[in-house]
Amino acid sequence: MGTTATLLEFHRGFAWVVVIGNGLAGLWALAAHFQPAVRSKLLWWFTIAAEVSIFVQVTLGVAAVSSLDIEAPKFHQFYGFVALITVAIVYSYRHQLAKQLYLLYAGGGLFLMGLGIRSMILHR
Repeated sequence: MGTTATLLEFHRGFAWVVVIGNGLAGLWALAAHFQPAVRSKLLWWFTIAAEVSIFVQVTLGVAAVSSLDIEAPKFHQFYGFVALITVAIVYSYRHQLAKQLYLLYAGGGLFLMGLGIRSMILHR
């Protein structure tokens, strides 16, 4: 049980990586929309890392739930699913909203941060 309990604790701790990473990516994209000087390839690499962290987090959660044979709060699972879909939707709209690309990723990153926070609140 020690290893699986550690997996659950890692999932809980990694939630902060997801929330802070996507929040910072969203704020950086928002700043890049208004200030071209902060636009760089590093923004996109950081955004990719923040969004990949969501897939890692969901995988950790699924592994923890299945190995511990516990049931996560239903809305907790829902928020994880919505976060995955949000990443896909933002990515799929990048060509259609090319003129507002920074705003698209700003809104997406901040929305993902909010989903993460809401999901964490369910465990109180």
